[in-house]
Amino acid sequence: MGILIRLVITAVSLWIATLVIDGIELNTDSTTGKVGTLLAVAVIFGLVNAVLRPIIKTIGCGLYVLTLGLVAILVNGLLLLLTSWIAAQFDLGFHVDGVLSAVLGALLVGIVSWILNMLVPDGDD
Repeated sequence: MGILIRLVITAVSLWIATLVIDGIELNTDSTTGKVGTLLAVAVIFGLVNAVLRPIIKTIGCGLYVLTLGLVAILVNGLLLLLTSWIAAQFDLGFHVDGVLSAVLGALLVGIVSWILNMLVPDGDD
């Protein structure tokens, strides 16, 4: 049950990012299409983060230490950009326009997800 709650929280965070950040777009007309697209993109984003983030942290460990972790912001943005590219391969109506939009979007998604995860119990506590 906890994974479904986290999926919905990520989808809500992505939706808020599409509303706030100019370079992040959701290109579907119907409400059910938007919800389905956001849930699918949340799954893709979760898989990309679960698979690539540990590899990137291991390989770029020195860079993380050298920048005191600030490179993680850029890495998160690039992972969101990769998620946008994968979503385009599946013809999902989610698009991120560039690195700056991706970095700002990743920051916003991270902050909103953190707040929502604190507010919503997932049953694992």
